[in-house]
Amino acid sequence: MFTDALSLAQGFATGASDPVAALDEALSRAARIPEAFICLTEYRARREALAAKARWEAGQPLSPLDGVPMAWKDLFDVAGCVTTAGARLRLHSPAAVADSALVTALARSGLVTVGKTNLSELAYSGLGLNPHFGTPANSHFKGEARVPGGSSSGSAIAVATGVVPLAMATDTAGSIRIPAAFNGLVGYRSSRQRYSFDGVFPLARSLDALGPIAKSVRDLIAMDRLMRADIASNRPVSGLPLAGMRLRVDPQLLGDARLQAGVAGNLLAALKRLAEAGAVIEEQPLAAFQEALRLVESSGWLGSAEAFTLHQELLDSPDAEHLDPRVRKRLEAARQFPASAQIRLYQAAERLQRQLALELDGALLITPTVGHVAPALAPLENDDDLFARTNLATLRLTMPGSMLDMPGVALPSGVDEHGLPTSLLVAGPSGSDEHLLRAALSIEQALGRA
Repeated sequence: MFTDALSLAQGFATGASDPVAALDEALSRAARIPEAFICLTEYRARREALAAKARWEAGQPLSPLDGVPMAWKDLFDVAGCVTTAGARLRLHSPAAVADSALVTALARSGLVTVGKTNLSELAYSGLGLNPHFGTPANSHFKGEARVPGGSSSGSAIAVATGVVPLAMATDTAGSIRIPAAFNGLVGYRSSRQRYSFDGVFPLARSLDALGPIAKSVRDLIAMDRLMRADIASNRPVSGLPLAGMRLRVDPQLLGDARLQAGVAGNLLAALKRLAEAGAVIEEQPLAAFQEALRLVESSGWLGSAEAFTLHQELLDSPDAEHLDPRVRKRLEAARQFPASAQIRLYQAAERLQRQLALELDGALLITPTVGHVAPALAPLENDDDLFARTNLATLRLTMPGSMLDMPGVALPSGVDEHGLPTSLLVAGPSGSDEHLLRAALSIEQALGRA
């Protein structure tokens, strides 16, 4: 199995493999985990793979990722496919007449669309359960099934199980970072303005962000360049020097009793390795992040009223009975959310974004991505109150970054005593994506993952 997308494409360049063989393997693996995909686009994928194979044989690939198979969270329009948003009641909606902007951009770069992946219904859960299309189980634990993380559950499982090396996802409160963390993958939540939202089904427009889930940071960077039509997309990228790199760590987060021992221990070990490699670890509270955390816990989630507004017509209709009851309950919880409280949260978010950039002053923040490893699936399916509590606990550390529009890269930090992945999150102020990605590349290498 490929180590990452760029290594797979290198096999195309040397003739060790080809895009058609890679597609055949992807489709074979996808058939073994049907819960990961809502639909497969085999006809389109084969056409794209055959064209990519011919280009590689002619020595004229469209990009470094030409012919690489990939998947799309079923919020992205793909021409000819219904965009379900993980909701069975949308299955009879009209099919998309055109690709979303990012599907178009990556198709022009030669990537092969294998299909559209499963997700929490309407993208409204950090755990990834879906009673309509099934819940793809976390692949890291051979005993009791564990949650995949959400809402981008299928995208993460498709990458973790080797169906594809790349999958596009969305992140409103943690939906890229959490499934990446639970599955030992890398995930990149971009700043909101970095990519086009044309043809993407929303959840909360002021918070929605886009990005890939992958197996390496270099793949994230390659994808980023292609999605932005960067003229330097064929040139190798180098990481930032670790020597002197300033990494901020908030001791209040590290000392939180809610962190599981494996998560905290692996993060501390990673910080030690980074310090030994020359990074400057600054242990100091970050007031803007702490206030955002407090506001989420005390005043509510900034996106809840937006999500309710988007789906109010559905919630007021008989079709509401067909929603996942857990998603419906969470949406309904915002029905009485005061407009004044929503406006105050918008104002606070704007103020805290500015404050965060001043506080960090060029440093990057490192936190745990999630305070715990992937929880067991069955108890959450059978207990709605436990589901609600666990969902909020899972989203707790990623929600502030969303409120502050912090681009972030989730990186594996190790495994706990049961072999379940733990993760750390490297994040910066809004708009610092380029700096963040190059820093994450060096951090990944220092942690021995590249």
